[in-house]
Amino acid sequence: MWIDRLKTKWNIDSNFEFVIIMLVFSIAGMLIIYERQPVFHWLGITPKTPFWIKFFAWLVVVFPAYQINLIVFGSLLGQFQFFWNKEKALGRFLLRAIRGK
Repeated sequence: MWIDRLKTKWNIDSNFEFVIIMLVFSIAGMLIIYERQPVFHWLGITPKTPFWIKFFAWLVVVFPAYQINLIVFGSLLGQFQFFWNKEKALGRFLLRAIRGK
């Protein structure tokens, strides 16, 4: 079952931990929609703004804010270590991608 594969991959034991982790991903994802709107409005981004500007703004604003949301809600729900390890892995991946190795 896919849940068991994820639990093994993520090195978690209980279904409760799995549910909490999925809840954190859901809350962070839903909240970023509400966080993005005022920031994009403040930056003057409208539906008519060219895609490349929206994409750049998303990279600079939304992507980091989502990562922060994961850490904050993961901490509040007792899964800080899980999400901190994911953030460190993402940081290593991005550094390797930027360096081209």
